[in-house]
Amino acid sequence: MRADEAQTWQLLRAYDDPDHLEFPADYRHDRVSARFNRLAERLNAAFGGQCIADPTQDASFHGMITIPVLASETGRQLHVVISNFGDMAVLAVDSPGEWDDQETADLLHPGDADVIHRALDELGYTLIRAGPLWQRYDGAVTYLRERPAAWWLRYFDYI
Repeated sequence: MRADEAQTWQLLRAYDDPDHLEFPADYRHDRVSARFNRLAERLNAAFGGQCIADPTQDASFHGMITIPVLASETGRQLHVVISNFGDMAVLAVDSPGEWDDQETADLLHPGDADVIHRALDELGYTLIRAGPLWQRYDGAVTYLRERPAAWWLRYFDYI
């Protein structure tokens, strides 16, 4: 599923629990990891075995899958970042935060978009808009509100 801006904001606010910074209360690492690995395998197969899956720890995101320049029809490096919260995913061209949502859509080759969107949909991820993630965080976590943090940090970075 691809979320529009209103749906993105609804998800960001719904999962913003100050008692659970790195993952939600119902988080199951084994399930999240298995699904992330299936996504990495699908993308790796679709992009000629050149993808790099980088799971992480001690962060609000589970990991990132990088599709190298030479493997993409876009001709640019692509990144699929998976949050620990709400099955949220972000697709970025070059690097997260470099392009806004419209620029990303304009840069992304339709073939690459189709492969990535289909894999995310089939595995139950929600592709959210990146724009809201770069706005100043104004949620429930006090220390993030007190510093100039963006929503990206809350769900897709080391927190």
